Amino acid sequence: MSTTEKDPHGVYPPSPEFVRHAHVQGIDGYRDLYRRAEQDPEAFWGEIASEQIHWFEKWTRVLDWQPPFAHWFVGAKTNVSYNCLDRHAASHRKNKIAILWEGEPGEHRHITYQELLRLVCRFANVLKARGLKAGDRSIIYMPMVPELAVAMLACARLGITHSVVFGGFSAEALKARIQDLGASVVITCDGGYRRGKEVALKPAVDEALAAGECPTIKDVIVYKRTGSNVSMTSGRDSWWHELDAALPDSADFCPAVELDSEHPLYVLYTSGTTGKPKGILHMTGGYLTHVTATMKWVFDLKDSDTFWCSADIGWVTGHSYVVYGPLSAGATTLMYEGAPDYPQFDRFWKIIARHRVNTFYTSPTAIRALIRQGDQWPEAHDLSSLRLLGSVGEPINPAAWEWYYRVIGKGRCPIVDTWWQTETGGMLIAPMPGAVPLKPGSGTLPMPGVIPDIVDFHGYPVEPGREGFLILRRPWPGMIRNIWGDPERFKEQYWTKVPGAYFTGDAARCDSDGYYWILGRVDDVMNVSGHRLSTMEVESALVKHPFVAEAAVVGKPHEITGQAVCCFVTLKKGHASEHEKLGKELRQWVAHEIGAFARPEEIRFTDALPKTRSGKIMRRLLREIVSSNTVSGDVTTLEDLSVIANLAAQTDED
Repeated sequence: MSTTEKDPHGVYPPSPEFVRHAHVQGIDGYRDLYRRAEQDPEAFWGEIASEQIHWFEKWTRVLDWQPPFAHWFVGAKTNVSYNCLDRHAASHRKNKIAILWEGEPGEHRHITYQELLRLVCRFANVLKARGLKAGDRSIIYMPMVPELAVAMLACARLGITHSVVFGGFSAEALKARIQDLGASVVITCDGGYRRGKEVALKPAVDEALAAGECPTIKDVIVYKRTGSNVSMTSGRDSWWHELDAALPDSADFCPAVELDSEHPLYVLYTSGTTGKPKGILHMTGGYLTHVTATMKWVFDLKDSDTFWCSADIGWVTGHSYVVYGPLSAGATTLMYEGAPDYPQFDRFWKIIARHRVNTFYTSPTAIRALIRQGDQWPEAHDLSSLRLLGSVGEPINPAAWEWYYRVIGKGRCPIVDTWWQTETGGMLIAPMPGAVPLKPGSGTLPMPGVIPDIVDFHGYPVEPGREGFLILRRPWPGMIRNIWGDPERFKEQYWTKVPGAYFTGDAARCDSDGYYWILGRVDDVMNVSGHRLSTMEVESALVKHPFVAEAAVVGKPHEITGQAVCCFVTLKKGHASEHEKLGKELRQWVAHEIGAFARPEEIRFTDALPKTRSGKIMRRLLREIVSSNTVSGDVTTLEDLSVIANLAAQTDED
């Protein structure tokens, strides 16, 4: 593949060779798709659904829209598990690798579509034998092992609404989700591995279920991963392998239940401003249509591709682009159990080289953390199999984008910088790599059928280039249908800020070319002396400095300016410096890059930033530290609790 260089305006057009082999070719190809969806969205989505999804019964209407409640493919019947497995196992893909798995200790598994179908059917029969059926709810609390995907697909096969709880959550967080969902079964593991240590899961389940506070749970099914000794409660707990061994010979097949398109597929809990997790509800037919279409559009999927999304399945990215999107599209999806820096900083690059990965989709935080370790780690490995790179989770700053493009992609691989949310189900703003020229730091253009807008505090559209609130003016198939058990909160949080539109909670701007630049959550936008200033913008300026590896920026209360800019900075290896001198230099650097009004009042140097296990910087905790030197709320997703303690201690010393 030829190298693509940026043009004089800082834009990277797709290379002629990439365009020649792309599913959507050239900007006119994108515009044609977008125009069709804009002019007749129901006909467009009906055509996409007919082409890409198997339906047992067709719909009577594509969309019934009673704001804010949508019903997609009304009256149709389908099954997500059938679409992900049966139709491929009956085709030329039956012996194709569906899941390529690597455990952190180094084990490998290659599971074909027909073998995955057999595993899913057997576990579905286990669930049926326990009396579970369509309409019941399950909690899945597992590490990144193939049986996590098997459990999801088995639940989907029977119509059991599942909620995957990230393995880093505490027993209390797990209990809250069990109680809110009213789950009948917990599917878990004895434990998993991360950074060479066992992460115990079954003990957390036991703690969550203690004292009878989760009376709806009748069964706990435990997959043996580590072989550690765990307690098993008689009459409630069962080993996965023992239940499987007790099945009859006929258990290799279990028919997929023909489910209504609007049957609840899964509930995924995400943080809420009230402190109580929100159960984001996604349905069956519309969600699957959306993730399958975007999988093909954005990743330009080829049947020979090995696709790796590095997200944990406990987050929505893992649901949509580790399990459901890739398998529905017939891809080979790679799963990795452990940490990106274990046993060394080149684990990601080793995996790409070993398994000849073609598409790599990861977070900006992971990229920045790996930048900090130096180019020698990726340069020691053959990454020539890569043809496409992706970014997800938060805005990627241009400096990290350029490194990712140059060092990992060697200038050959387009970068699809994707914007979406747990609530949106799948990508809404992202480039089609053979069609859309790239601008580092921009998610580029909206997907077909997606009508975004940027508005002010009163809901009126702002001029191109102005910052404002990102909203969506039209429903899309993968959209959130409700908050589990709380429709009033659903209406209030997403649909009342701008009447008739979905309020994303993100700040953004749209440039004169129609490209969208996501600036972070609304509460990540500072107001300094009347200037609306994005934390992302300041962070991007800081990481352009040759000494800076990562930066997190928050607004600090200020009696005169309203807010002052406070920056937490980690330095690249080998660039330790006299902090007072470098702090002055960085303040001037930001003022030069953005303007004097953006000059940070405070810069704090730290060896690490507080991050979730999925790699997101927890800026909420940093805001609390700079405003009150206290930390409140849920910190169960933190990768390393000592980071917060060290930052707080540093503040005390200051």
